[in-house]
Parts: sequence; C-alpha cells; structure tokens
Amino acid sequence: MLGATGRTGEHFTNRALAEGHRVRALVRSPEKLAAHGERIEVVRGSITDTIDTDSLVAGIDYVVVMLGDAASQRRTKINTAFMKRLIPSMRRQGVRRILYQAGALSRPHGGRLSPALWLIRNLIARSFIGQHRDNESVMAFLATQANDLEWIVHRAGIYSDGPSKGRLQRSSRKYSVASFADCADYNYRMVTERSAIHTADLSHYE
Repeated sequence: MLGATGRTGEHFTNRALAEGHRVRALVRSPEKLAAHGERIEVVRGSITDTIDTDSLVAGIDYVVVMLGDAASQRRTKINTAFMKRLIPSMRRQGVRRILYQAGALSRPHGGRLSPALWLIRNLIARSFIGQHRDNESVMAFLATQANDLEWIVHRAGIYSDGPSKGRLQRSSRKYSVASFADCADYNYRMVTERSAIHTADLSHYE
C-alpha cells in the first residue's frame, strides 16, 4: 500500500485490515499507523527515497498506489519516476496486479477529457496541473510499457471526507465528485475486478 496515511489510503487500509488482509505500507511517518499494531507491516520511507522496491513488493498479491504531492509534482514527475522503478520489481517478484489512483482531471492515455472536465482542469484546478501531468505520464507508461501486468487506473473525482454518498460504479464517461471513503471502497472492489484490467476509467454514483 502506497499512500496508506493519505485521506483515501487511510480508508482503504482500514477496510483491508477489517476484512482480514495483511497489509504492507510504505510511509514517511510510521507512528501514524501505530494503532494497527502487528496487523500491518510498516516500511519507513518515501517514493523519492532510494528504497529496495524488490523487497517492498516481495510476497504480496496486489499493489495499490494512492499518492499525491501537489507541491513536489509541480517541479517533477515523482510518481512516474517511482513507477518506473516499481514495475520492474513487480515483474521480478511475480506480482501481477496494480491499482493506481489518478484524478478525474487527468487525461487517459490516447484519450481526451470531456469539455466540462477540461474547463475545470484549466480554469478552476490549475494549481494541480503538475499532478495531472504526472498522472498522465504514469498512465502512458503503464499503457505502453506494462501491458504484461494487470494494471488498473481509477481516475477519481475526490472532493471531501464527508459521509458516504452511495456506491461508485465504473464508467468511461460519467463521473461524480465523491468522498474519500467512497473512493476507497471503489478501489477496494476494483483491485480484484478482472474487467477493470487495462482500463483508466472514471467513477460515478449509481
């Protein structure tokens, strides 16, 4: 789990642990996960550190990536650089499935944003342009250099940590502004959904 202490990642981690899964998490501040005790294996570090990515993914079934650092991503594509280290490690360790959470305002590889999403991205959410470009670079890398693996991208319309507004469904065109908890629930379901492999879809409420 990459991003386990983030707002969506925290919900995802709690769900996985509650349902009996073992979780390994890379985090900068392990004390944030101390309440979980031995139920979670914590690796101290950051994706910008020099870490052993082979050891990080050894013996696991799924990789889940929910990372975002708007300040750093304005300067460089930190997620893309890490994914280019992580994917070869997954191959070497025999790990097949990875879910990457991008944003609804990030254009899928080979696709376009709807006019409404384009306007939001370029007029209202310009401060996050570095994140969008980094996410787009990750999606291009996965689509062109990692199709031997079972990658899934969720282009999430995350807004707040309010209460659940319902159950999100996958869509290539429809999107909803969703809570962190609902996006985490969607990601938890999609990581084992075979029909989602090699897609970079949006999500919307039923």
